[in-house]
Amino acid sequence: VQLQACGGGLVQAGGSLRLSCAASGGIASIRVMGWYRQAPGKERELVATITTGGSTNYADSVKGRFTISRDNAKNTVYLQMNTLKPDDTAVYYCNTDVRRWGDISSRNYWGQGTEVTVSS
Repeated sequence: VQLQACGGGLVQAGGSLRLSCAASGGIASIRVMGWYRQAPGKERELVATITTGGSTNYADSVKGRFTISRDNAKNTVYLQMNTLKPDDTAVYYCNTDVRRWGDISSRNYWGQGTEVTVSS
C-alpha cells in the first residue's frame, strides 16, 4: 500500500492550505484515515481523524480551523487548513488502516509526509 500526500507549502499566517493523501495498492477496505504532524524538535501528534462513516476527531489546537474529509471512492483523505498559525508549521503525515485483498486483518500505514511552513 502506498500513501501519496501532497499540498504542503509556504503560507503566511492567516492563510489556507489543502492537503490530500491518496491510498493505492490492492485495497479491499479502509477504516480510519487521519493526519498527524511533527514539528521540529517535537513528537508526532494527532491532528485529525475520520472514519469510513464520516465521524471526525480533532486536536484541540486545530478545532474550528481545520476540516478533515474523505472520498471513499478515491481512497483519499483531505485536510483543509484555514487561519494558519506559525505554530502549525510541521511535516504533516497521513495515516490509515488498510485491509488488502486476501488479508484477514488491517494494517497501519504512513505516508511520506508533506511540509507545511507558516510564516509570521
